[in-house]
Amino acid sequence: MKSGRGLRTSIFVIVAAITLIGAAIAPHSAPEANAAKKELKVNIAINGSLNIFSIIKEKGLLNDVLKQHNATVSWSEFVGGPPILESLAAKRVDISVLGDGAALQGLSAGLPFSSIGLVSDGSRLNSILVAPDSGIKSVKDLKGKTVALAKGTTSHVFLVKVLAKNGLKEKDLKIVNLPLPEAQSAFQGGKVDAWATIDPYTTQLTLQKKARSIAGAEQSIPAPITLIARNAFAKANPELVTEILKVYKEAVDWQNTHVDEAAQLFADQKKIPKAVVKSLLSNQKAKLSPITKDIISTQQASADYLYNSKFLKKKVNYSSSVNNTFVTKALAP
Repeated sequence: MKSGRGLRTSIFVIVAAITLIGAAIAPHSAPEANAAKKELKVNIAINGSLNIFSIIKEKGLLNDVLKQHNATVSWSEFVGGPPILESLAAKRVDISVLGDGAALQGLSAGLPFSSIGLVSDGSRLNSILVAPDSGIKSVKDLKGKTVALAKGTTSHVFLVKVLAKNGLKEKDLKIVNLPLPEAQSAFQGGKVDAWATIDPYTTQLTLQKKARSIAGAEQSIPAPITLIARNAFAKANPELVTEILKVYKEAVDWQNTHVDEAAQLFADQKKIPKAVVKSLLSNQKAKLSPITKDIISTQQASADYLYNSKFLKKKVNYSSSVNNTFVTKALAP
């Protein structure tokens, strides 16, 4: 017969063994439970001054959705699309908005993202500005002149298309590559003859009689602006992406029905006169919809043109980058 000590030792060994076996076969072991509860971070990039994501951030509209998915959001702000592409390549951007120039440039470079919703056809977004007293009266007068723009942006694409309509090419101009804030300083300081830019700069400067547009909405050149998602993030978190688009639509509806309040929000955030912002929001209503066949055709035509003009290094098949799955679910009744 075993001694008391031996019996206690045997019982301890048996209990320990059962405990180890139980831990091995338990469906929700501690490490797995901790992994399941691991917090997810969503990287959202705000592109430009007057952006729906600014409303979402300011009003905390994503809070409930993030809590449900055990997620947090990391916000970043950019003055244009090209730097967003750099962060996207480094996996520091999961969701954002891109104009046509940056989107096509990114796809040509092989960046892994999809266009998941249309937020504007962009037909009223771009303009070419000159000083009020400038002798430049038309696009054809730009030949030999110095023009500021941010290369790779929607304004760059707009300029290329407008020049083509008027029998000119980029090489006929002196292009100065400047980000929007620096370009504004150069333009208002008289260091360049013209500036290819976007709103709110156009509306603000023309209302203040500090600039005159020689090409804008009357050119009828669409410049689609789309929501984009990094493919790996969207594949791993499809429900969260859909919920984010639902919140985006909520913010779109709020802006369109609370123009005065939205104008004040942006005016406070971006230090732009409220009257300018209100004029802009009234003129360009926000939206969210699937990416239509017409938009796909527009983007493909732009991609082909930019490839033939050697702006893009590789051909783009735009339709292969479109994924309307999330927006269709988000907008379903």
